[in-house]
Amino acid sequence: MAIELGMELGKVSISEEVVAVIAGSAAMECYGLVGMASRKQLKDGIAELLGRENLTRGVEVRRVQDALHIDLYIVVSYGTKISEVAHNIQVKVKYVLNEVIGLTVDQVNIFVQDVRVLS
Repeated sequence: MAIELGMELGKVSISEEVVAVIAGSAAMECYGLVGMASRKQLKDGIAELLGRENLTRGVEVRRVQDALHIDLYIVVSYGTKISEVAHNIQVKVKYVLNEVIGLTVDQVNIFVQDVRVLS
């Protein structure tokens, strides 16, 4: 289902997949994030790390009444403070979606699926 924005010259429809790509790209710019994880169940206790071409598989966009909720499934780098990384991602995603698209995001939920050691 597309998100519709009313402008002075008409309506703009934005697909939820576009919102997911923008949210995923914004999250990937944050320090301490290894990548996005698949929303599906873990395989043998290890989260599937997604590449840049599959960012939308780690992002879920939900509309609850008139509010927009973004769920991000992430993999965090070992040695970083998880709460700080999650907070930075929340702030960045909310800011980018507001500035780029003009959406008011109600919630950005972070689900840490795994911690990886980068070598």
